[in-house]
Amino acid sequence: MTQPPPPPHQPPQQPGFGPPQDPSQQPAQPPQNASQQPAQPPQQPSAPAGGPDLHKAPEPGYGYPHAPQAPQSPPSAAPPAAPQGPGYGYPQQPPAAGYGYPGQPPAAGYGYPGQQPGPYGQPQQPGPYGQPGYGYPQPPTMPMQPQPGGGKKFNAQMAIIVAAVVAIALIVGGGVWYASGKDDGKKTTAEGGGGKEEKNGEGGGGTGGSSSGGGAKEKAPADTASKVLFQVPAPKVPKGVSSIDTSGSWLTDTVYAKSGIAGIVGYDRAKGTQKWTIDLPGPVCSATTHVTEDNKTAIVHKPAMPAKGEPQACTQVAVIDLEAGKQLWSKSAKSGTMPISFNNVTLSGGTVAAGSTSGGAAWEIASGKQLWAPKTSDSCYDSGYGGGQKLVAVRKCGTYEQRQLHIQTIDPKSGNVVTEYKMDEGIEYAAVVSTDPLVVAADVGDSAGDGSGISDFFSIDNKTGKLRQRISAPGDDFAARCDAIYKMENCTGLTVGNDRLYIATEEHESSGDSYGQTNEVVAFDLATGKQTGQRADAGDDYEITPLRMDGGNVIAYKRPPYDKGGQIVSIDGGTFEQTVLLENPATESVRDVEGRMLPTSAEILYSQGGLYMSKVYASDFSTGDKEYLVIAFGTG
Repeated sequence: MTQPPPPPHQPPQQPGFGPPQDPSQQPAQPPQNASQQPAQPPQQPSAPAGGPDLHKAPEPGYGYPHAPQAPQSPPSAAPPAAPQGPGYGYPQQPPAAGYGYPGQPPAAGYGYPGQQPGPYGQPQQPGPYGQPGYGYPQPPTMPMQPQPGGGKKFNAQMAIIVAAVVAIALIVGGGVWYASGKDDGKKTTAEGGGGKEEKNGEGGGGTGGSSSGGGAKEKAPADTASKVLFQVPAPKVPKGVSSIDTSGSWLTDTVYAKSGIAGIVGYDRAKGTQKWTIDLPGPVCSATTHVTEDNKTAIVHKPAMPAKGEPQACTQVAVIDLEAGKQLWSKSAKSGTMPISFNNVTLSGGTVAAGSTSGGAAWEIASGKQLWAPKTSDSCYDSGYGGGQKLVAVRKCGTYEQRQLHIQTIDPKSGNVVTEYKMDEGIEYAAVVSTDPLVVAADVGDSAGDGSGISDFFSIDNKTGKLRQRISAPGDDFAARCDAIYKMENCTGLTVGNDRLYIATEEHESSGDSYGQTNEVVAFDLATGKQTGQRADAGDDYEITPLRMDGGNVIAYKRPPYDKGGQIVSIDGGTFEQTVLLENPATESVRDVEGRMLPTSAEILYSQGGLYMSKVYASDFSTGDKEYLVIAFGTG
């Protein structure tokens, strides 16, 4: 994706990623899909159990089966699960006449040769007002038809060829390694085939935990069938304001907290009853997912409500006590004489740090004492921070045409640099995927081309600042996304633990007879940069997305087909065997709401048998149907 040069202090948003930004950060955009818009008064949870008031049919285009096809004969041998030859996926099927027969090389790339991904769940470019954009359910499409001459039949000659290709793939193993000029000359390609537990139900991306499920806390209940615990209607935005950010959701042992229009509400995580409300003078702009051991977190908010033609900057950094339901303090900082409008915020080591195009600042969590602020004499500035086990700064130096990013592990008390890795010049943005082990994602040379913000991952040694490996992740093959422009830690479709990167592949045609779509989760070794050969299949018509680590295991969400409910599964870090932890109701009314909470745009939290899905913005556009900010599920 090509990113246009930003105006001073205000980089452009990546097209197609994330929720609309508030007016202070970019011009207000009309909502991309009418079905995602609010219609009800703010923050009133409806009755628990079973999801009353959910009555709409699933949106056209979401998971509907394709038209029945003529019966096909099965292949002579079932394709093995091992990584295949050029391109990741299943053994190549005989496609259109003249393709793939002896003497002709197979097409490179992910999935089936010559076959374009279907419409289900695939990225779409933002359309005109009122048309679907990326990450939202798409309008109906024509039924998928089999390729001419490319059915599922194998003749004897083709079976021999496929078996040979599989044998070679098994020998090769997984992944191709090649050299690349700079960055210590190390680069690996993603072709071919535990973190320490934190609060808020998220893994910290650390090296703790084993590769065989060690340290995992999430266990399967006797009955994995869930019920709707509660729903929160979507709030109404003020008159004259098109959309407002509602980023931020957190879990404690007793509370589920969620940002609204100008405040945060804490709900009983089992009943949905309101336990407390924190009123803010303006909307939340950004929120960290990290939560301290004593249930504190941080947000950035506006000092007042925006009005039409009068946008408000995101100048206030606040610390919230999620258990007590109190705002402990709210601070601002200046660059010279001008208040800073912050893009992102994070926590680490008793420090809250916030970054912007004007530089970064930090405060003590406990007291609110300012620890550092931007130096006006610097030619570089901290554009953002990654938190958790370590505190990492993404520091920008040089002009836009000759930008160089410094990835710095810093002391959270003093801000002093501990280690530093300098990326190649010309890389404008980088997102922090994990701070321990240190992994960042970047779109090198604007080559991703799919709006994901990722073409490569960089595995960096925290102790020396040296590059361990560079892993190429082509957008056509992998479904992870990062918003490196605004919210430095906002990445989806991946997680880090066991010194591995777990990442979702793009969807491709299912191997069964349904002609639906599916995908997998695969693993990369951060020390070698190569695929481990492990793969967790979503299953026909499901889409699997890693959420976080649980000790040495991966917690993942499975987005369901049109006639089933979603699932939470635990993927064993050693065997990659999946255990279902929760499965949602398959009733039409529940599926309709769950289907709007897309893993690419919604906030999805799971812990202790509870699944909480919420939207990250509210809009003034409405179809007249009831919309929800939150839907919560639970087992037992």
